[in-house]
Amino acid sequence: MRESEVIERLRRIATAPEARGLLDDVAVLDGYVVTHDSIAEGVHFLPQDPPASVGWKLVAVNLSDLAAKGAKPAGALLSLTISGPAEWALDFLGGIEAACESYGLPLLGGDTIGLPPAAPRVLGMTVIGRAAGEVPHRAGGKAGDSLWLVGTVGDAAAGLALLEQDPNATGVLVDIYRRPVPQLGAGAALAPHVDAMMDVSDGLLLDARRLAEASGCGATIELDLLPLSSAYVAERGQDLSARLFAAAGGDDYALLAALPREFDLETLSLPRGTRISRIGSLSGAGPALSLTFAGEPVELPERLGFEHQSNSDRGLSAAPMADRP
Repeated sequence: MRESEVIERLRRIATAPEARGLLDDVAVLDGYVVTHDSIAEGVHFLPQDPPASVGWKLVAVNLSDLAAKGAKPAGALLSLTISGPAEWALDFLGGIEAACESYGLPLLGGDTIGLPPAAPRVLGMTVIGRAAGEVPHRAGGKAGDSLWLVGTVGDAAAGLALLEQDPNATGVLVDIYRRPVPQLGAGAALAPHVDAMMDVSDGLLLDARRLAEASGCGATIELDLLPLSSAYVAERGQDLSARLFAAAGGDDYALLAALPREFDLETLSLPRGTRISRIGSLSGAGPALSLTFAGEPVELPERLGFEHQSNSDRGLSAAPMADRP
């Protein structure tokens, strides 16, 4: 069973208006933005990843959802599965603590359970944020909007690929894969002005299609405009193949925003060092997603990003991490 099928079934249960039709990454309840993300060993992190980085990542991926809604962190609940050596759990909690202190996120409580021996760890967190005003929806995009990306794409996917080749790999790309940085300041600055906004976690192409479909629009991504870091270019280049890899990689935790074409970015007060790039546009007709490179159309790749599915759908030949680039 695929993730999209599960969500479609859940829509019959999550009928409250606060759930936003499950078309978004958050719920909005009495001025609070609520989100929950889980990370699983072998899917979102490697068994050999340092446990402190796993703790950091769990906090960061949840805060990325708040960033896409312009919300300020207010509190968190932790779901901790206890398995293996005590040192792993203690180091993991050290990573949780470091991330919570870095982003001013109070830990309010949660739950702990023990796992059977050798069971893969699955860790979850619910994060609550205070909305600063109207909360952007991924369904608010309009035909004619420009699509902007805050951050870069491809770094985490390239870092994961390095680790799959050599478990002892180090460097900037590995660090970005293990310790993502949520764009909270940029999200807060953009939120009052966007028509739609979401974070990019499952791959830019897949998430852009989701935003377009939710908004009833078509999205065109200009691959030659994708922002790539110098570390990424040094490792994988910047030709069409490298750009498609970056666009479908996932784990970026950038922000994808739809802004009116005439909006002047110079009026924004973005955090120092923020990288924001126009990467495409929304239209009122055509397919949900189309690609160009140097002005020419590009065929969609078979894989747009990462979508969770059951083992029976995945097939015996593919381990969970094999679904990641």
